[in-house]
This record gives sequence, C-alpha cells and structure tokens, in this order.
Amino acid sequence: MIDVRDVSKRYHRGVDLVHALERVSLHIPRGRFVALMGPSGSGKSTLLNLLAGLDRPDEGEVVVAGQALSRLDEDGLADWRARHVGLVFQFFNLLPVLSAVENVELPLLLSALSRSERRERATIALTAVGLGGRLHHRPAQMSGGEQQRTAIARAVVTDPDLLVADEPTGDLDALNRAFQKTIVMVTHDPRGERFVDEVIRLDKGVLVNGTRP
Repeated sequence: MIDVRDVSKRYHRGVDLVHALERVSLHIPRGRFVALMGPSGSGKSTLLNLLAGLDRPDEGEVVVAGQALSRLDEDGLADWRARHVGLVFQFFNLLPVLSAVENVELPLLLSALSRSERRERATIALTAVGLGGRLHHRPAQMSGGEQQRTAIARAVVTDPDLLVADEPTGDLDALNRAFQKTIVMVTHDPRGERFVDEVIRLDKGVLVNGTRP
C-alpha cells in the first residue's frame, strides 16, 4: 500500500538547515493501522505530509496505492489526494454553520454524485461512526468526541485508500473501525498504541524501528 524509499526532507528555519527526515525507508501493507511516534521534531508530521501528498521529499520516492507521487504535477497531485486520501486533523476543521451531515458531504461536492446520493453517503458514514442520530446537529451542539467522529466520517466518505490522522485527540476506537482502511496516525499519546497494528518510531529524522521493504 505504502512504500517510502530512501526519503529525505530538509527545510530552512531562519539561517539553519533542518534535516526533518534522513533516508527513511518503510513499507506499510494495505489495511494496517500504523502510529508514527517520537519526540517533537522527530519528523513524524513531515512524514505524514509526504504520505498524504501534501508535501514532496527532497530525495527519494513515495509510492502510495501504486502511484509514485513524484510523477504527478501539482494539479495531478491535488486530484490524486481528493480521490485517494482522507484527512483527519487535530482540530477537526468543521464548518460551524453546517450540520454534521453537511460537513461530511463537503468532499463529495466535487464529485459527479447527485445531491441525494451525496446525502446518502454522508448519512451512511455518520451512522458507521455512531452518529446516525446527530445528522442535523451543528458542531457547537456536539461534544468534542462527536466532532472528532464527524471529522472521521468526512475523511472516509469518499472511500479513500489511505486515511491519515494528525494528533487525533480522542475516540481512536472510531478511527480504528473506520471502514477497514489503511490508517497512518501521528500521535504523542502512548495510549494510542493499543489501537494500532504497528508503531513506527522516529527520532531526529531517522527511523528507529518499523517494517522495512
């Protein structure tokens, strides 16, 4: 599902050159739930962004679902992300003026689905995360856990190959049940280890452990 091959990423912080990742290689099979863990500055979020096609490596290759991401231009990469990646952010990014089902429908607006088909898919996704009774509640009317589950439903409603989560703040069980997807999660929370199939640890941009090709 995911092959990372000798990937390095560097960026400038003021006059300093930061080595965010140094020759990282790993393999994640389809359907696995994997946590990226390590201290702050270890390269976890950088690696997550590369897997999601949100950034590009300086060296090496990232292949996801058979697609070498470096072979796509910016428009192609954006289209690939829309079709293959679901994103769950730490702060949910729900629109406060929309109901739960309307928030979940948002990624489908670019599809060829009819309005009724979009609503049906969003309803199914929310029901699958236990929010079938909260379809028309706005974010302010929901608990933090319910908002997170809404964000998970929105991430999976397009039926992506890969689900990436950046520091999810709770309800990891709902993430774990998310439609048998390949999931890569960045977390500092050691309690998250009990939900995942594998922990990949990084330190100072270097892989400490993990499944290699």
